[in-house]
Formats: sequence, C-alpha cells, structure tokens
Amino acid sequence: MTAPYPFSAIVGQDQMKRAMILTAIEPGLGGVLVFGDRGTGKSTAVRALAALLPPIRMIEGSPTNAERAEDSPDWAPPSDGAIVECPTPVVDLPLGVTEDRVTGALDIERALTRGEKAFEPGLLARANRGYLYIDEVNLLEDHIVDLLLDVAQSGENVVEREGLSIRHPARFVLVGSGNPEEGELRPQLLDRFGLSVEVRSPTDIEERIEIIRRRDAYETDTAAFLAHWQAEDAAIRDAILAARAAKPDVTTPDDILRDCATLCTALGADGLRGELTLMRSARALAAYEGAATITRDHLRRVAPIALSHRLRRDPLDEAGSVTRVIRLTEDLLG
Repeated sequence: MTAPYPFSAIVGQDQMKRAMILTAIEPGLGGVLVFGDRGTGKSTAVRALAALLPPIRMIEGSPTNAERAEDSPDWAPPSDGAIVECPTPVVDLPLGVTEDRVTGALDIERALTRGEKAFEPGLLARANRGYLYIDEVNLLEDHIVDLLLDVAQSGENVVEREGLSIRHPARFVLVGSGNPEEGELRPQLLDRFGLSVEVRSPTDIEERIEIIRRRDAYETDTAAFLAHWQAEDAAIRDAILAARAAKPDVTTPDDILRDCATLCTALGADGLRGELTLMRSARALAAYEGAATITRDHLRRVAPIALSHRLRRDPLDEAGSVTRVIRLTEDLLG
C-alpha cells in the first residue's frame, strides 16, 4: 500500500490546509466543507493530514477504536485488552450508502445462523477518533447528511431499530468535498459545517509546474520523496500537538467576543454557530502560532473560512461570499 502524499508537500491551497490544521487542533469545530474544481488536492489533503498526525492507541480489534476498556461498548467482542498503535483512521463514505451501513444494524448472518441478536457496527464506528470523508457531499441524500452532522455534533451514534438499542462514541472530523457545478447543499446543511473552503485550479504557470514536478517525484521514488518531506511534516505535527496542549490557556478578551458578534450580525448570519465557530477557530489558530491571546488578526484570517458559507444570498451583490466576508471584515476590524 502506497504511503499518503506528504501534507507539507502540497503546493498552494493555503486556506484548505489551514482549515484542516484547525480541525486537527479543535475537532469540535464541526468539520470542513471543501468545494471546488476536480483535481485540486481535496482528498489528498485529508489523507495527508491524517497520516501526518501521531498514531492513535487503541484496544486491539476494537470496533470503535477504543483506547480504554471502559470506553469499549458492551456489544464489542471479547478482547484480551492488548493496546496497539494504529494510524489515525480515514473512512470514505460512498455515494448511495444506506443508513444501516452508516450507523450499523442487526447482524443478519448471526441472527440466521446462530439465532443471536448482535450488532454489526457501521462506518461511524470505524471513523471514531479519526476522519470521515465524503466526496461529492452535495450528491449525498439529505437525510444521510443530516444524520452525519447530528452525530458529528453530539459525538455519539444511537441506533434504535430491529429490537436493538445501541449507542457508542462517534467522535470524528467530518470532511465533505464537492463540485458546485453538480449541485449545492441546502443552506441549513451548509450552516452545520464548521469551516468552508473554496478551492480553484492554480492559474500561475510556475505553481502548476511545481505541482507536476512534486507529483512525478512522489510517484517515481516514493521513499525518497517521503524522506525529503519528513522533517517538515514532523514540524507541523509537533505544532499541532503543542497547540492542542496550549489551547485551553489561550485568553479570549471581551473585545474579541464583541468583534465576533458584530461581524456575524453585520453579515446576517442566522443563529450563533457563526460566532462560536469564529471564536473557536481563532483560538485554535492562536494556539498553533504560540499566541497567549486571540487578536483581531486571528479573527481576520479565519473569518473567510468560518463565515463565508453562512451568508444569505444577495442578488444585488455580484461578489462571491468569501469576498464579501473579507470586505466586511476589513471595514469592521480594520
């Protein structure tokens, strides 16, 4: 199996990489929605970041990647409790997937052959403590997207059907990608994603040449390419781990809270998810950069990815949502 492409070797796409890093520092942000052209590194970035993160410790054979016996659900098969290290899981959610496949359901084979009522875990169990990646999320059935967003927010999967009453941890970072030309998500679903990024194919010739050069080097001699970028990936990993530890101590001044509320009110964002996401994103960025306090500069840099997908449509404004956020942020925050 070929090792994932190094995260630090991805050329450009700074907003997408920033959003991915922020979710690694603060999983409670609610996931990332990446919309844009095909072939712009969306799935590559997800797998690269997961590979960059340190392995997780888990009970060998645990269906939910549980680290401690008390976290293992009572329906899990018996285990000797041996602890192993495994890569951060990345689970792909295919289009056309059924709800049973996502949440888990009655194990029909055991029911028919042994007469036992047992639970067969779904994709949410496998994604616990990792990433759940949905390509073409805009083509996924709305009720499945609703379900995923509810579980991602609560951190728990509950199955009540076929005589089963099951619940288990399902804490994962939800990453959705898609092409806006193939359809858009409903505004109610857009708002549930924490961060949103628009990616475009690079137009700079030198940047495109560098992408080709690196990809060819990766495919020609993978081991040498990975070794070349190992130190930079390790630096990002260390910064993420340090930010996780420092995040609780980052100060959030009242003036920053006022800025968050003022900005979201001016943009016409519904509810309070915008303010909360903006604050949490800025705090994660501050921790990543070693700052002790959130500043307006942190707000300015995360506002486009935290708020652009929460704007109401303005038929009189031809500017894109990201441009509108940047413009208003500059007007209000300087």
